[in-house]
Amino acid sequence: MTFTNDNNVRRMADMNITPLVDVMLVLLIIFMVTMPLRTYGIGIDLPQAGPPVPPPVARPIDVKIDAAGQITWNGSSMPLSALQGAMKIEAGRYSDPFQQPVVQIDTDKDARYDDLANVLSSARNAGLVRIGFVDNGQR
Repeated sequence: MTFTNDNNVRRMADMNITPLVDVMLVLLIIFMVTMPLRTYGIGIDLPQAGPPVPPPVARPIDVKIDAAGQITWNGSSMPLSALQGAMKIEAGRYSDPFQQPVVQIDTDKDARYDDLANVLSSARNAGLVRIGFVDNGQR
């Protein structure tokens, strides 16, 4: 669109927003018509919640490995061959694996890695999934 006068020719750089306003008004009318005028509630009989029942808390199992390779289960000495059987008994007491007790493994700083690996494999083979390590700050 150009405007002319006697001396110069000038172009007008204004944007025509009329089509934009038309589209916006049409969209507004569509949304107003499609929006439900009144929402109707549906009656549903939901079960009432009772007091929450906390899951049973199992006492953690303390497994200690000293520098000589001796393994203690909750303070009593136990050979490695009997350890997996005791772990299977503990794992069999709980149907949900995440309610099992935590096996807290504490190793001496001079303990061999092989002993720790044997204890970990015994726990895994027995089905215990909650295993933690105790850090006494020995480094």
